[in-house]
Amino acid sequence: MNAGIAETTYANKSILQKARAQLSTMEAKNVLHMNAGIGETSYANNSILQKTIIQKAWPVLEDTLNDMYNQNFPKCFQIADLGCSSGPNTLLVISQSINTIQGLCQRNDCKTPEFQVYLNDLPDNDFNTIFKSLPKFYEEKLKKRKGEELSPCFVSGTPGSFYGRLFPSRSLHFIHSSSSVHWLSKVPERLDNNKGNIYLANTSPSHVVEAYLNQFQSDFSTFLSLRAEEIVPGGRMVLTFRCRSIADPTSKDCRCLWELLAESLLDMVAEGLIDEAKVDSFNLPFHAPYKDEVKAIIHKEGSFTLDKLEVFEVDWDASDKDDDKHFVFDKYRSGKLVASCIRAAMEPILASHFGDTVIDKLFARFAHHVAENQSVDKLKCFNIVVSLTKK
Repeated sequence: MNAGIAETTYANKSILQKARAQLSTMEAKNVLHMNAGIGETSYANNSILQKTIIQKAWPVLEDTLNDMYNQNFPKCFQIADLGCSSGPNTLLVISQSINTIQGLCQRNDCKTPEFQVYLNDLPDNDFNTIFKSLPKFYEEKLKKRKGEELSPCFVSGTPGSFYGRLFPSRSLHFIHSSSSVHWLSKVPERLDNNKGNIYLANTSPSHVVEAYLNQFQSDFSTFLSLRAEEIVPGGRMVLTFRCRSIADPTSKDCRCLWELLAESLLDMVAEGLIDEAKVDSFNLPFHAPYKDEVKAIIHKEGSFTLDKLEVFEVDWDASDKDDDKHFVFDKYRSGKLVASCIRAAMEPILASHFGDTVIDKLFARFAHHVAENQSVDKLKCFNIVVSLTKK
């Protein structure tokens, strides 16, 4: 072998091994947080998809709260929102939930409880923006309704991973989480042959598929057992997170979007802007399960009764209101909107691996690839919502 080629090959292997070692030990909690602030690329300004998902899942949440009324509300109703992020969606579910409970109490001529709300996310979440929004939240959402003074509501932040304990034993009455539980505690192990992919794909070996499923099974089981410690018997939990609509783990339900992002990264490899070994060593700490996988984990873990499970879809371009079309007419606008949504959620983890300097160029290419796909087949985002009762 030519000495120069051998040296280059060795160098590339060394880079790949180093990157894999770094990624395999990386816990998602260190890099997985949304873009902070209220700027152009912030999560606060690019979370219309997540708001749409919350609204779609609301009937299940409302039914759950109505069911809880039959058990009588405690004097102080303790709510936790896990993976709250920041921006306008953060207090949306809390506001709607409190209004629903107040309405139930008024209709049944009973005293409305006080509310203790815990907003949880990872420590690097933009809690400052949340706290700055609280005075307006108290003034506009909670202070007055129909001329009557409402029960007090106390909001606090609880930083930490929901793959660890967060609250005292048997302290919570209701737990909510939206668009969060699909994020894993870490990148699964044994992904070394997933070359050119950043998640599951048609070319992913079977052991990569198995590794993602095993990691989700472990993480979701842990999540359920921890929450079982923190929630009172008979307490309720409503979770909404990404899923796929069919059993095939490499279906286009969730892989298509990530393949377009992987394609954008490979474009930059071809242009010499990113080292190929960096792409080959990058895999997402993410899993979109099939509904039967979710059911099996809930039943096996055993702490909760599964009351309701529904699967629904929304367009990745949540601003597109025409449900009759299979494609979008303004593909470039749509591509940019989807890219901005993904950037708001993914920039920190991508920047930690590839560096800050490539982010603008990466998402410009990603917006183009999404636009071309949207002109042929609109990208769909599948979600599962489950309502659970603590045994």
